[in-house]
Formats: sequence, structure tokens, C-alpha cells
Amino acid sequence: MDKHLDRLKNILRDLDSVLVAFSGGVDSSFLLHVAHEVLGDRAKAITFVSPFLSRLELDRATQFCEERNITHIFLKIDPLAAEEIRANQPDRCYHCKKQVFSRGLAEAQKMSIPHLVEGSQLSDATDHRPGHWALEELGIRSPLAESGLHKEQVRVFSRELGLPSWNLPPMACLASRIPYGIPLDSNSLARVESAEEFLFEEGFTVVRVRDHDGTARIELSPEEIERFSDTDLRDRMVAYFKSIGYVAVTLDLEGYRTGRLGELWEQETGGKLDKKA
Repeated sequence: MDKHLDRLKNILRDLDSVLVAFSGGVDSSFLLHVAHEVLGDRAKAITFVSPFLSRLELDRATQFCEERNITHIFLKIDPLAAEEIRANQPDRCYHCKKQVFSRGLAEAQKMSIPHLVEGSQLSDATDHRPGHWALEELGIRSPLAESGLHKEQVRVFSRELGLPSWNLPPMACLASRIPYGIPLDSNSLARVESAEEFLFEEGFTVVRVRDHDGTARIELSPEEIERFSDTDLRDRMVAYFKSIGYVAVTLDLEGYRTGRLGELWEQETGGKLDKKA
């Protein structure tokens, strides 16, 4: 594994100055830490603030940079203003990444930083991720993937470095909670965020609340599903979910797994999503 870390550091040295797209998750935290270690003040962070980013993630990203004295830029984005994003078709992520990272490149240019980089690693290539096509078109570098790192390797290195992000659960933008074909709006995104925040506060670690046009479908790790035998927890959760606008609350007994929205879309339409990364 050390050869991959050495390769990552060499890539960053060659880039010389970078603006890291930073969400506060496992991958971008590791990339930013190593970039700052190698480049010092020539590595800066940018977080795209939008209805797709939860307050929890924003706070985590802010704290990470403050504790390490890393220059952190916040760029406000409104992806819902674009019809091709708001329509929430399977290529939504392509249009969103194109908009967001184009803005990020412009910001880097203003700061005379030649490279905007992001934290995708090789494990990401196994899922439907049209956003990667936009990154390729824009020339956005992905140093973790380029250095041959996979998700579990990033976690191991992060733990060895003492990064608080090493064991964070998988995260994704809030738009990924809305099934393809159901238009996105700020109310449904805020409802998802509030519902997931409730579950995190209850001590759940792997959480997705899929919003099916007013019905909440909860996905948890298999181990945590067992906690729903607690009647008091169920009653409090249902009452809270209904107070924020859900008309029904369900639990997915298969539990959380990546690519679930793609599976649902393929089952409902008979189509096949392109796995190209």
C-alpha cells in the first residue's frame, strides 16, 4: 500500500498547487490532508454549499479545516435552478457536476490555482456515476484514483494518520435520496436531511432515508435494523417523520447498499444504466 501513498504524494508535488473539492467525507478528507502535508499553503479547500449538502457535512468540513489551519473557501451553488438537474433523470449527476465544477474551476482561476482536484478513488468506478463523465470533460484530476487507491486503503491510511474521518459511513448528496424521475425541490431535500439527522442523533451510523414522493423508506446497516424492535423508538421516529411532512414511514429490510436508486430505476423501467466511470 505504501507505493500508492508515495505515488499520491508525487502526483500532488507535480501539480504544485491545488484547490481540493472538499465535502468532509472519508476520501476528500484524506486527499486534503495529504495535499496540505505535501504542499502546505499551496493546497486549499473549496466546499460547494447547496441544498444537496447536509448541515452535518458542512459542519464537519468546516471543523476539519479550522483544526488544521487550511484555507477553506465556501462557494454557494443553486443546482435546483437548472431544469436538467431539477428533473432528476439518471444523468442528473452529470449536469450537476458540470455546473458545480465549472464554477469551482472559475474560482481556482481567480485564485491563480492551476488545478481543481477531487476525491474519487477506484472503488467508485463500480457504480453508475455519470458525474465522472463531467469531471473528465472539465479536466478535473482525481489523484486518489490515479495513484491506484481503493476505498478500504483510504480508510486504513486515514486511521493511521489519525484522521477523524477514517470510519465515517458512506455519504452522498441529498439528491441521491430521491428516486430518478421524481423532480427535486428544496422541501423534499430538507425533509430528507431532517429525517436522517433524527436517526443520526438516535445513534444510527449508516443511514439513508429515501423519499418516495411523501413516503420515507429507511435504509440502515443489517445490524442496526434490529433496533427497530424497540417500540418507543419506532413511535418517536414515526411521529417525528410525520411532523416534517411524511405521510408514511417504511423500513427496507434488505438494508443499505450502494447503487440502490439505480436498481429501482432499472426494475421500474426495464432500462439499463451505463456503469461507465
